[in-house]
Amino acid sequence: MLCDHSFSYGGAIFDRLPKIEIESHLTVANYGHFTLSDAVRPSFDLKIIPKQGYKHDQYRNIKNNISIPVIMATVSKENLFDTFIDLLEPLGSCVDVVLETSHKRSSSEHVDLYREQIDMPILKSFLYDYEELLVNDGCTGVAVLNAGIPCEVQFDEHKMIIIYSNDEKIFEKILVQHDIYHDSSIRFITEAEHIHTTRDEYYKQFQNLKNTLGLDDNYKIC
Repeated sequence: MLCDHSFSYGGAIFDRLPKIEIESHLTVANYGHFTLSDAVRPSFDLKIIPKQGYKHDQYRNIKNNISIPVIMATVSKENLFDTFIDLLEPLGSCVDVVLETSHKRSSSEHVDLYREQIDMPILKSFLYDYEELLVNDGCTGVAVLNAGIPCEVQFDEHKMIIIYSNDEKIFEKILVQHDIYHDSSIRFITEAEHIHTTRDEYYKQFQNLKNTLGLDDNYKIC
């Protein structure tokens, strides 16, 4: 089932396609040695073909005059969740967590739900319990951060891994251990039109995860 919305970039190809062609496109997960999760599919015309790798970027906040190094990575499905979990290790023993959702949204808005101060072993246990949801739902994302470092590892709705840290080498080492290598020319499916998918059961699982993490209704719409 398609998510309540699809994100479109560089046109509206999906809006012009017959339903049968869209459904056929959604069944394709393998691109060479790379396997997508069920959460997202690339542009129908495959302007960007999914592949594994990472590259560097910069997050800039002009208002606050802040610049933070960023690592952006895509990982094949069979190694995706384990890579994300291992990348949490440098964040320390106590972290904050943000649960991101675009379920039941009428546009590209999403809602961020926050919880401060959770022990890392407990958080990892919860995340493992909901691995199926986190990997395959195109309307759920999670970020784990330690404001004291500062550092953040984000596992977003596109199932990209995005790392904000001034100490990039420790995270690059973990990526290489998972056979994920630097590729300055890599392009991500988010850079072209793409589509998110979800299921009714994933929305129910999201609500359960929200309750498990003790998240209340204090949220920010992004």
